Amino acid sequence: MPKVNQTYKLPDGRMLGYDDHCPPSGKPIFFFHGTPGTRFNWYLFGSEELAQKLNIRIISLDRPGLGLSDFHAGRQFCDWPGDVIALADAIEFASFAVLGYSGGGPYAAACALHIPERLTSVGIVSGIGPHNEPGLTDDIAPENLRFTHLARDKPWLSRLAHRLGGVMARYMPGRLIAQAMTVLPEPDRAVLAKPETQEVFISMLKDAMRSGARGAQWDTALTVSPWDFRPQDIAMKVYLWYGERDRNVSPAMGRYLAATLPNSDARFYPSEGHLSLIVNHAEEILSVLVT
Repeated sequence: MPKVNQTYKLPDGRMLGYDDHCPPSGKPIFFFHGTPGTRFNWYLFGSEELAQKLNIRIISLDRPGLGLSDFHAGRQFCDWPGDVIALADAIEFASFAVLGYSGGGPYAAACALHIPERLTSVGIVSGIGPHNEPGLTDDIAPENLRFTHLARDKPWLSRLAHRLGGVMARYMPGRLIAQAMTVLPEPDRAVLAKPETQEVFISMLKDAMRSGARGAQWDTALTVSPWDFRPQDIAMKVYLWYGERDRNVSPAMGRYLAATLPNSDARFYPSEGHLSLIVNHAEEILSVLVT
């Protein structure tokens, strides 16, 4: 059985939230959720049955200020590997894989740069690229760009918008789903139309606002701000997966990372979007990371 809603006290006193999806003897993969999201994001990607089938142990973490994790003022991408190592040591993982989805992509890349000696493999699915690189945001839906840029340019207004999203998730979930549908490409609409997907999506948004909107705003602001590391400095191999119909994260970001990372294996899917990619290809992706 999975161990859910777990917390670990980090060396600096902050609490780190996570879920531990068995089997206990499975090959460990640390899963980094999208933005804004929480450890619940794993349920969009996989299931206990899939973890059992592939004999993998998923550790799905909450980033600071989201879900069960305490806020970490001023944090950057490269602060994350320290939190990951602290938890890995506590649950006695000498080595493990990392998998970053969407806004979790740069956190996986930061781990590849700073703790390669502890990693068995690194994967990024629909991972954001640097917004300050020319042309990488051209194919992102304008509504999504405005929302993410708000977190960097007007933090107070972004926090208000995130709080409103949390209220809608709690009291008007149907309206929130309908709004999300308007900016999604057809492959993603087909996925979000499923009741089980909607349930996870709404639960994740409510959990992200558990401690207020400050964590979600900061996590979002980082996605559109200059990175605190260079992808070209990463030596270890990084696997990349992108959907060509994605309007949340542009395929151009995937091509940029594939060209910039010194050692990458990139796969692009003409008929997949942002959500449909992880739903339709979860087993393939996870199998690569543990093979």
